[in-house]
Amino acid sequence: MQQAMQALFDQLVALQAQIGSLERAIHAQHKASEASRRLETIPGIGVIGATASLATVTDPGAFRSGREYAAWVGLVPRQNSTGGKQRLGGISKQGNRYLRRLYIVGAMAVIGHARAHPQKHPWVRKLLAKKPAKVVAVALANKMARIAWALLANGGTYRAPALAAAA
Repeated sequence: MQQAMQALFDQLVALQAQIGSLERAIHAQHKASEASRRLETIPGIGVIGATASLATVTDPGAFRSGREYAAWVGLVPRQNSTGGKQRLGGISKQGNRYLRRLYIVGAMAVIGHARAHPQKHPWVRKLLAKKPAKVVAVALANKMARIAWALLANGGTYRAPALAAAA
C-alpha cells in the first residue's frame, strides 16, 4: 500500500512541476505581448484570459464588430425572429467553448467584487437587482468580449467609465 501511495505522490509532484513550468511560460508570453497586457486591464480578464484571447484571435480585423466577435465566442442570444417580431432566447453556446468559459468565470469574479463594492460597479448592481447572477454574468461576459475586440482591433487601453456618483 505504501509503495502505491508513494508512486501516486511522485506523479503528483511531477505534475505540479509541469504545471509550474507551463504557468511560467504563459506569464512570460503575457509579459512579452503588449496586446495581452492591454487586455488584462479589462475587469474580469486576467493573464490566462488575455493570453487565450490573443492566441485564439490572431486577426481581430476578421470580425466587423464587437458583436460579431461575441457571437463567434458564443455569448449572444439565440434569435428566433419572424414576421418582424424579435424573439431572443438564451446564449447560442456555439463558438469557442474555452474562451466563453473564461469570459463567464471572469464575469462572475466581477459580480463578486460588485457585491462587495457596489459603488464601483453600478451597472452590474442594477442588473443584479432585476436578474439572476448567472444571467448577469453572461451579459457582462458579452460586454467584456466586445471591449476586448475593440482593444485588439483599435488599440488603446481600457478606460473605466466615469461613475454616476462622481459626476
